[in-house]
Amino acid sequence: MTETVTVPQPAGDTKTRVENAEHGFVAPKELRDSLQKVLVDLIALHMVGKQAHWNIVGPNFRDLHLNLDEIVEIAREASDTVAERMRALHATPDGRPTVVAAASTLPEMPQGEVLTTDAIDEIVTAVEATTNTIREVHDTVDEADPTSADILHSILEKLEQQSWFISAETRRPAAAR
Repeated sequence: MTETVTVPQPAGDTKTRVENAEHGFVAPKELRDSLQKVLVDLIALHMVGKQAHWNIVGPNFRDLHLNLDEIVEIAREASDTVAERMRALHATPDGRPTVVAAASTLPEMPQGEVLTTDAIDEIVTAVEATTNTIREVHDTVDEADPTSADILHSILEKLEQQSWFISAETRRPAAAR
């Protein structure tokens, strides 16, 4: 008979017992902590992107609305990839709302309607905060686990491209400045 583990209610800091853990490479604390930082910011970016997506108004609404969906999808898929990599390394990802709110480096998105041009600035700032976190932990991750670093490279490529796409909406050519 297999014993089941129940999550205490309300769910909080109580941890469940580890059972039948696989063998193999176990992420050292610094690697676990680094990947957790990235995970938190990716989850926050997903939420910030949706907040902007739902509440933008103004010029070029439709294009920005659709582009925000792309950022949200990248952040959602990347957070899942990072969390699953953590599990493969015998680390426990923590994406609870209270953890994300407390640990994210992203600035808070304004409440209510946001003009598209202001939303562009807000979302570029959020994407850049996320990529800064990835770059901050990169060398530590690469030293401990090059495979995890490769995952971070892929995420950086996608997010930095989106930052460029969105920021181009309000930029002026250098010669016109």
